[in-house]
Amino acid sequence: MTSGTTRTHLVWDWNGTLLDDTHAVIQATNAAFAEIELAPITLEQYREMYTIPIPRFYERFLGRLPTEAEWERMDGVFHRHYAEQRLACGLTAGVEELLDQWQRTGRSQSLLSMYGHEQLVPVVRGYGIEPRFVRVEGRRGPSGGSKALHMERHFEALAGVGGIAPENAVVIGDAVDDAVAAAHVGARAVLYTGGSHSRSKLEGAGVPVVDSLGEAVALARTFSA
Repeated sequence: MTSGTTRTHLVWDWNGTLLDDTHAVIQATNAAFAEIELAPITLEQYREMYTIPIPRFYERFLGRLPTEAEWERMDGVFHRHYAEQRLACGLTAGVEELLDQWQRTGRSQSLLSMYGHEQLVPVVRGYGIEPRFVRVEGRRGPSGGSKALHMERHFEALAGVGGIAPENAVVIGDAVDDAVAAAHVGARAVLYTGGSHSRSKLEGAGVPVVDSLGEAVALARTFSA
């Protein structure tokens, strides 16, 4: 097998990328909005307005940042409703084959999510894809922030797995923040339109934008050394 230092490593996002859960996220968001009497939003509105950190997203509808008490209440409601709705979610079409093919060609891949680590690992395991990854890692600490520092720590851990380095990696995600996190560590990024952002917002990140995960993997393959 060629070393991970010379072959492209993929860092996959989870929510809205590998997991087709955007509608569950919308329902959970609307439950959180109802806590402070905000009107429900549509998928289109969500994709146009979504931003990180999440309190800034709420600010766009509330007209001000939520108070600390409001944020804690909304965040708690969101996660409770999301946990219920996620049970009906499946993997994005073609994911299992893409992960299998990438692994069988001797390339490595990992998963980094802003979903809480303790919740993420059993969920990924339940979908039967955990063995495809050299590392599965979720958010440790408070929710609502950027992925950049989590990405930094992710690559610190990956350095001990065959010398995997950011300059030989491609981050595949559905949010502008995935591209920001990739740039933070010096990795490339490809953004997928099937999740949290509209194509126009993703294109503003200045990285390739694709309409399927198959296209994302095919593009990442062209970056291989």
